[in-house]
Amino acid sequence: MSLWKKTDPTAIVVWFLDLGLLAFLIFDFGFENFSDFKQYKLIVLPTLLFALIAFNSYKYYRFKREAEVAKSSRINLLILMLLIVLEVIMILANYETSFIETFFNARYVIEYGLIFYFFIRLTFLLRKVYSIYFNPAILFVGSFAIIALAGTFLLMLPSATTNGITFTDALFTATSATAVTGLIVVDTAKDFTPFGQTIILLLFQIGGLGMLTFTSFFAYFFKSGASFKESLYMKDILGHEKLNSVMRTVMQIVVFSLILEGIGAFLIYHSLTHMDSVGGRGFFAVFHAVSAYCNAGFSLASDGLYDTGLRFNYYMQWVVMGLIVFGGLGYHIAYNIIQYFKKLVTNLFSKRSDRMFISRVINLNTKIVLYTTTILIAAGAIFFLFSEQQTNLLPHTTAFGKFTTAMFSSITTRTAGFNTVDMTNFTIPGILFMIFLMWIGASPASTGGGIKTTTFALATLNIFAISRDKKYIEIGTRRVATEAVQRAFAIISISLASIGMGILLLLIFNPEFSLIQIAFEVFSAFSTVGLSLGITSQLSEPSKYVVILLMFFGRIGLLNLMIGLLKSIGKVEYTYPEENILIN
Repeated sequence: MSLWKKTDPTAIVVWFLDLGLLAFLIFDFGFENFSDFKQYKLIVLPTLLFALIAFNSYKYYRFKREAEVAKSSRINLLILMLLIVLEVIMILANYETSFIETFFNARYVIEYGLIFYFFIRLTFLLRKVYSIYFNPAILFVGSFAIIALAGTFLLMLPSATTNGITFTDALFTATSATAVTGLIVVDTAKDFTPFGQTIILLLFQIGGLGMLTFTSFFAYFFKSGASFKESLYMKDILGHEKLNSVMRTVMQIVVFSLILEGIGAFLIYHSLTHMDSVGGRGFFAVFHAVSAYCNAGFSLASDGLYDTGLRFNYYMQWVVMGLIVFGGLGYHIAYNIIQYFKKLVTNLFSKRSDRMFISRVINLNTKIVLYTTTILIAAGAIFFLFSEQQTNLLPHTTAFGKFTTAMFSSITTRTAGFNTVDMTNFTIPGILFMIFLMWIGASPASTGGGIKTTTFALATLNIFAISRDKKYIEIGTRRVATEAVQRAFAIISISLASIGMGILLLLIFNPEFSLIQIAFEVFSAFSTVGLSLGITSQLSEPSKYVVILLMFFGRIGLLNLMIGLLKSIGKVEYTYPEENILIN
């Protein structure tokens, strides 16, 4: 009863309006082909819109002195009023036989705007959750689970697919998109409508950057700053060192990502000379730019980039490669490099006495990531140039074409999941090397998966450190923290155990497939790569659920989940006597 008394009646009414708005949007977009409900839509939409305006106005004038509440209500009102103005302009510009008919045809301005409005409201709700429950790891894991489940039910709406979809296939697709994997059991191009494809696009956009990153961005942008707890959440999730600038970094990550995706979409659009439809060409470009940057691997071509109109489009492939690499490096690495070049250019145009000391601008983490990434990309390209000379490289007649195809195979294998070749044509050595690259994956705090480049680098360097009888890994004039090495080996152990269990289960549930096919599928799923030797759609029902779990745990990291569950259990301040264990 006390909680009910503390809750303002206006807030309760607004919550019900938000639920009503959500129900209407799902019904309208999900069942838009049912023209029998047209008259009800025309009544409910304006009523709902004006009710939202009325209650936000009341809330604004009643809580004028409470800065945070007043600001959120004012922003809500501005969004709603802007939608009405835009709707009036659309009606006047496209007036047909009657006002009602014109309004029905132009109502999408308001409806898409209301989706944005609802997302803003959702960020405020999640902000309240942050203040109640304080466990960054569990919130991180929970946010991905909620996104995947919400995406599942949205993909099951009648207007999302051409011929319907089962719950298992919808869950598989939603999890694959949220985990930015790209494995598919149904054809994204043919089995999903533009509405369904848009849902998939939003899922891997949010999944790539993280739901908590998006919600913190909008909450910080539309409300008065960030709370202390929010900053702590994002500090842990992003691996940021300074608490006072973490929310600014969140905003920079979102803006940086959207700018890169926009540039990529523009370049891809101008590479699609074979497509005539401007609208289809634009959506195709945006979809693939976001998919590439988020390392999602989803494509609107049934054969992926192996499509006859795309497999020799080397210009587009280099754009996609650039987006994959930037997404796989992550914002922190890109920002560190930008800071270095910024100071380098400043020094070039400064007096000798005013020059800055920049030798420490590039930190050790950035160096490890850049060196490891460069070595892996180069090694993969060289390996495929030799191993696939008589298979996948044969149709490419020019040296540039062969080099582009080999380079693309090397880059996409690490976590992106696009294919410009027939995957079943790879030689066995090529497949085994791809499994190795998939297992390593991208870099920490990026949109990619795998055990990460830093984990692999530290494990390798530790071998040499032990061989030289050194207690610590030393790189240049820096010593790597013992905790980082321990975490690296924990991640490797968990990944191999998970992959081994996945292979075992798939061999039991689908004995008709070979070990190499199953192993490739499992490594691809756990590392959130999305490449397949053509068996995904033929998996049995139990196998699909195994792959769903592999994609989910591969994206969130089982170690993160275990830390979230166990770190507060059994904390002690004492230590036991040390005893050596024989390891030979």
